[in-house]
Amino acid sequence: MKNTNFPLQSLSKGNWFKLICGASYQHLPAIRSLALAYSLAGADCIDVAADKAVISAAQQGMVVAARIANNNQEQGIWPNYQKPLLMISLNDDEDPHFRKAEFDAEQCPADCPRPCETICPAQAINKQGVIDSFCYGCGRCLPICPHNLISTRSYVSTPESIPTLVQEMGIEAIEIHTQADHFEQFQRLWQVIKPLTQNLQVLAISCPDSPQVITYLRSLSKLLQNLPCPLIWQTDGRSMSGDIGSGTTHATVKFAQKVIAADLPGYIQLAGGTNDYTVTKLDAE
Repeated sequence: MKNTNFPLQSLSKGNWFKLICGASYQHLPAIRSLALAYSLAGADCIDVAADKAVISAAQQGMVVAARIANNNQEQGIWPNYQKPLLMISLNDDEDPHFRKAEFDAEQCPADCPRPCETICPAQAINKQGVIDSFCYGCGRCLPICPHNLISTRSYVSTPESIPTLVQEMGIEAIEIHTQADHFEQFQRLWQVIKPLTQNLQVLAISCPDSPQVITYLRSLSKLLQNLPCPLIWQTDGRSMSGDIGSGTTHATVKFAQKVIAADLPGYIQLAGGTNDYTVTKLDAE
């Protein structure tokens, strides 16, 4: 277990780490268990879908973790336990993190080897189709279907529902997923989120790499001036790919170096391709 600090102290010390449950992942028992385990492991933040049931499941796991920690403090276990921040992910327009795979299983030929089942990291595909709550939109099943039967269903965060969700559910942090050509869409979403930042402890901006990304992030930096809470730039190197292999970490490290060189105000967090090789790679760099 890492040395526990208040989450914002972890940012300043450079040992902040976050559990990313998935912006569209809705498997409630798994989310509850993950929130419990990662809370006890010293996670500074737990990032979940902006869905009431998902948020409640994460909160339930965090409550159990706090109870376990408090009951074991006398034995010297978790002596400085701190509850992680609870973060929700939002998008300003269509984004791979905010989609679900779907197909009509009745159209699948009886002799199909069903490579989609094998490749799905969330075990979200069976003979009946896609288990919607398990799917987190990675898209690995799309190109592998031999009959091109799989499509995706995307959704965009509804700005009008965000203030009520944040206030009623006790949300402490928000992450906005955006892309380099989304400035107008970001502005529209930001008009809703900006008043909420007075009650947030962290705001994160997640963006994939592109040739125009630094220009775009600089434009966002100007828009986000005078934030009342810390700002994190999340460098999404290869979205939802960290379980594929150690090589996926190269993209996010390269992207982080690019953002560091831009000298933007705020912190930088790696994501998209991060795995157990990422820290080793960072140390080597």
